[in-house]
Amino acid sequence: MKRIRYGALIRSGVLLSGTALMLSACAHVKPDEMEAELAQVRAEMRAGDQAVEDRVNARVDQVETRLAGLESDLRALRDDFDVTVERLESALRFNTPVHFAFDDDQVRTQDRELLNQFAAVIADYYSDATVTVEGFTDSAGNPEYNKQLGQRRAESVKSYLQTRGLASDRLRAVSYGEAQDRQIVPGARGPGTEGWQNRRVSMVIDFNPQSATMPAVASSGSDDS
Repeated sequence: MKRIRYGALIRSGVLLSGTALMLSACAHVKPDEMEAELAQVRAEMRAGDQAVEDRVNARVDQVETRLAGLESDLRALRDDFDVTVERLESALRFNTPVHFAFDDDQVRTQDRELLNQFAAVIADYYSDATVTVEGFTDSAGNPEYNKQLGQRRAESVKSYLQTRGLASDRLRAVSYGEAQDRQIVPGARGPGTEGWQNRRVSMVIDFNPQSATMPAVASSGSDDS
């Protein structure tokens, strides 16, 4: 008579029905042999369950560690640079206090550290996301010229982010010019320092909502000039 041999049966979130385990043997099977085989199966299933639980717990610990790191980095952006984050449907908008001199499109020295830390957050937590740099101007001058100036500002920041290691195919630059519904201080404009709040860029991160989570940070004012 052949002895029945069963492979390891491991459950991972799936119910094992009676029909899933097909038993075949010769005409007669001794009760003690059957009980021994079933005991072995149950032991293997318990071992499999523990292995699955260990893997799940390890993954949860890993995610919690990354989330804690992300929250810490966002808190630093908020506390050090007054960055705020808006949650969109499947994206995040970083309102960054990166501003420009009147009729200028060059990244200022004092804004580089903020962009450095922003690039680090994207590289660490959203490396597969697309970052859109949005450029804005105040309302001084010709609207068409301002649309071009906003594009140059966005391109300038995009180029800087590339130097910090972000992939060019993950970066976009767009301009909203002097769009009234996006002005921080409606109607404020230069020349001079007046209207500096509107001469800016913001960054939008488009990501897969199933694979990314980002808490919002509280807003606060800026003392830029």
